[in-house]
Amino acid sequence: MVGYSPYHFSRIFTKQTGYTLMDYVVKRKLQFALYELVNGKKIIEIAMDYGFETHAGFTKAFKKCFGSPPSLYKEHCPTSLPQKLDLMSLHEKNTGGIVLQPQIVRRNAFYVAGKIFSIEHFPADRNVPAFWDQEGLTDGSIERYLYKELAPKKHGEYCINLSRSLDEDRCSYMFAVDHDDEKGLPDGITSTQIPEAVYAIFRTPLVEVDQFATAIKGTWRYILEDWFPHSSYEVDEEGFDFEFYDEHCHYWDFKKVYMEIHIPIKEKSRE
Repeated sequence: MVGYSPYHFSRIFTKQTGYTLMDYVVKRKLQFALYELVNGKKIIEIAMDYGFETHAGFTKAFKKCFGSPPSLYKEHCPTSLPQKLDLMSLHEKNTGGIVLQPQIVRRNAFYVAGKIFSIEHFPADRNVPAFWDQEGLTDGSIERYLYKELAPKKHGEYCINLSRSLDEDRCSYMFAVDHDDEKGLPDGITSTQIPEAVYAIFRTPLVEVDQFATAIKGTWRYILEDWFPHSSYEVDEEGFDFEFYDEHCHYWDFKKVYMEIHIPIKEKSRE
């Protein structure tokens, strides 16, 4: 229809979306399958309806796409249909690909410890790959120091916006790791509790490392400008939003990398 050979069309499609043609088709089917799951349809029925020959085949594809089996994700998926894709908007935001439906998870309160930075003129889109420009973060020295001094049980770094209001001109931003030890902290390191909350957890699209910071910024824009306005949720300002980086952002281990954005949410008021 568009006058391209199948090879050229597939090549252009991958370049524009970040997925091969059939990989995209499978992932898009699975996003709609989420809606069927949350509305109580049986997994075997969904598998048949969406072209999977067996329950096991559907479950395998689902787990590969979303990182957990349907039985678990059923309790943690959005209540609305996936939004219609706007590739022009995604390209304008430089997300590096398509942002999948988030996982909705309730997380108990937990403690972190790290260093607090003060950022002036905090951007309204809450995007802070800006924190990478702070001294000690781009070269990894603070990260190494935290792991050495605190020895967290789980690998992963949190970049937490401690400011609860976007009206503030200055933002307190914390670079931290898990911390549940009651012993004293080194000078300059602060411990804080992240309160219990329900989170929408977004993964940035898989990109090469030179596109990583741009993809994070673009994903933040997509979340705030596209996903929230069309979802049944709003930001819960009683919680803290944060970026989470684990081994999947290690470009020396993976050709393409991603990270997670966790945003506390609540159902929109119907008033």
